[in-house]
Amino acid sequence: MSGAFLQSNLWTLLKGSFGWEPYSFHFEGKLVNVLLRHFGKFFSLAYIPYAPIEQERLEEVAEYLKTLLPKGCVFIRCDLPWYVNQEGEWSDVPKSFRRASMDIQPPSSVILNISRPLEDILKGMKERARRNIKTAEKKGVTVTCHGIEKLSVWYDLYKETSARDRISIHPEAYYRKLFELAKNQKRLDVRLYLASVEGDEIAGIITLFDGTEATYLYGAAANRKRETMPAYALQWKAIQDAKAAGCMEYDFFGIPPVDDPNHPMYGLYRFKTGWGGTIIHRPGCWDYPCRPVLYRFYRLAEAGRKWYYKKFKKNK
Repeated sequence: MSGAFLQSNLWTLLKGSFGWEPYSFHFEGKLVNVLLRHFGKFFSLAYIPYAPIEQERLEEVAEYLKTLLPKGCVFIRCDLPWYVNQEGEWSDVPKSFRRASMDIQPPSSVILNISRPLEDILKGMKERARRNIKTAEKKGVTVTCHGIEKLSVWYDLYKETSARDRISIHPEAYYRKLFELAKNQKRLDVRLYLASVEGDEIAGIITLFDGTEATYLYGAAANRKRETMPAYALQWKAIQDAKAAGCMEYDFFGIPPVDDPNHPMYGLYRFKTGWGGTIIHRPGCWDYPCRPVLYRFYRLAEAGRKWYYKKFKKNK
């Protein structure tokens, strides 16, 4: 299942270092990691990313987890792992669940089958992707793999990307902690790739290899020399390395839900779907209210924050 790394010990420890309190429990032999976030003096919320739970058992698991969590837990927010139709419709919604006002993980993604020969992967791409891989090569783009020693270079590019595309990013310490924790993981391999032209480092990505699954986590690019197509060189190198490491799938991790030229992230949609992967959709985030009255107040506050961000913060 794509996104399984979100239930890994690595991800739990990472979030535990930045304001979340990790919990783990067993349900019928399966380990489920939960993240608890405190707000105020007495209250908290629980978050479960992509729990390995059967769809028909979700309500049962939520009811069981409620008995284990602190009494001040207002609700349990679940990022659901199973696939649905393009509209993201979930037909068997338990009555006790409510659609969250926002998604934490991207509900839609592109997953590329890399178990095939590289020649077949290239043939399966759209012409634009193949052409831009060749353009990057002709323009002299070189891609190198690094670890934490080059993180500051990558983060400077990421800050530039954040300012250009108006996206929120974590502090550099967050990504540094990711690499530090990954050193002690046998199964998970976090890699940093940088693309350069004549020694000028102009773009970079962070990927995670987890057994048979690779995931593209973060991407950054400078405003300069974008015509050299470094993003295509980076992804092609990461795909080849993931295949060599034994991965069977490469998850581009996040696209807009539909092919809409008017969508503000349409460029991202074209880029990620151009590699010839399969588009998948999930139901997104759903809430199980543990304290219904307090949950309604929280939703109002959450809606207010969301409106403020769209109205003011994102336009700065």
